[in-house]
Amino acid sequence: MTGLLPLEDAQNRLFELAPRMPASTVAVEQAVGGYLAKDLIASRTQPPANLSAMDGYALCGAGPWKIVGESRAGCSFEGALCTGQAVKISTGARVPEAGDSILLKEDARLGSDTLAISDQASPRHIRPHGFDFKLGDVVLEAGTRIGPGQLALAISAGKAELQVARAPKVAILDSGDELGADPCNLAPHQIPASNGAMIAAMLHQEGCETLRLGPVPDDHDALANALSQAESADIVISSGGASVGDHDLIQEALGRWGAELTFWKVAIKPGKPLMVAKRGSQVVLGLPGNPVSSFVTCFLFALPLVRAAMGAPAPFPRAQTLVAAEGFPTVGRRREFLRGVSDGVQVRLAASQDSSALRALAAANCLIDRPEGSPAVRAGEAVMAYNLQNG
Repeated sequence: MTGLLPLEDAQNRLFELAPRMPASTVAVEQAVGGYLAKDLIASRTQPPANLSAMDGYALCGAGPWKIVGESRAGCSFEGALCTGQAVKISTGARVPEAGDSILLKEDARLGSDTLAISDQASPRHIRPHGFDFKLGDVVLEAGTRIGPGQLALAISAGKAELQVARAPKVAILDSGDELGADPCNLAPHQIPASNGAMIAAMLHQEGCETLRLGPVPDDHDALANALSQAESADIVISSGGASVGDHDLIQEALGRWGAELTFWKVAIKPGKPLMVAKRGSQVVLGLPGNPVSSFVTCFLFALPLVRAAMGAPAPFPRAQTLVAAEGFPTVGRRREFLRGVSDGVQVRLAASQDSSALRALAAANCLIDRPEGSPAVRAGEAVMAYNLQNG
């Protein structure tokens, strides 16, 4: 229980505990940010007919052609074309029956009521019936997160409502005698309590409903009272007090509340004293109190836990390859997540790697992943990094 777990082992053990959120049916536009509870099957075919991809003329057979009408988007040409006939057509308009190609407007040579083709022109430009999807196709799989593109697809597939998993309710407790709730009115021994607000902001990006508890002093009765308000939460996240100092009371308070410790301490830096416990169906995640440590462990554990609870098939953040703009030091026995600033190609270290340095954290837009025991990196070498939604 006291050994340091490798990152992936700790993540996998946590995700085995993830609660499974029930699904609810919501209006399609209210589903953005949610995860589909079941496969989405198209209720219609798209396009519903052969449509023109360009402004021009719908042709039938070889030319020259006689223009016999017009087909506009929302007002189709009635009837079928015969060989040698054409209709003027606009983008998105239905191609008349027997129309076999679209001649671009700029490639046409017009007479009084006839049409010929200019040299080098190549008529085509038809979007065939059902080329995007057909009635009965699975257009989105269960577990897909609904973003703007998925929203448009669902509507086009004939859906006014979607079944999505409910986002977890998360209680957030930050503790410590040194924390003050009002950043404008602090005692000499206090610092502003920023972790709870930071964690809540990160969880709101995942659609979570959050309950803020704290800041709570290092006092058994105060912690017990705070935890009693978290009975309805699916996930409880604490910040601070998870270590073993004389005033680190979270583990004992959680035990008195009925939570059972699952594991503690992960071989990462920052974030070593991460703690995971279970209370019935509730998952408890104890994050370190230093703000950067709290941010990094929230990113690596809390956010993926929430995604897993909502049915995401790939809840982990995805790393990308970047080029070091400067040298990075060797890594010791714990895997390090360095705060970095990237332009999308190169990455450099943020001004400070101290686990309390909020100014450097605010400037960072990625976490550079440095495995344990890694040798020094020289400028120009490749490194792996995780993109952060951090402003």
